[in-house]
Amino acid sequence: MHDFELFKQTRIPLAPSVEIYADAGYQGLQKRMANGVTPIKKPTSRDLTPDETAHNRALARLRIAIEHVNRRCKIFRSVKETYRGKHRHSHKTWTVVAA
Repeated sequence: MHDFELFKQTRIPLAPSVEIYADAGYQGLQKRMANGVTPIKKPTSRDLTPDETAHNRALARLRIAIEHVNRRCKIFRSVKETYRGKHRHSHKTWTVVAA
């Protein structure tokens, strides 16, 4: 299941002041949430304007830190597998993986 499908199904309540920075896989996020920000897609008929390119680059700079954390979690397999440790130690495991 794609992340956006899971996001749509969970319907997590978020404060209007919280901005959601997402990648291109979340097309249609702005229709669901006014505070959702995704990259601007390049139209087939023209190139992106300098402002659109700057928007996409700024968004990428904001998102890269969390993408690196996501990568570590996937490599550690902590996202794919069932956590079999003691629940009281799970926060320590996540701290080590995400650090």
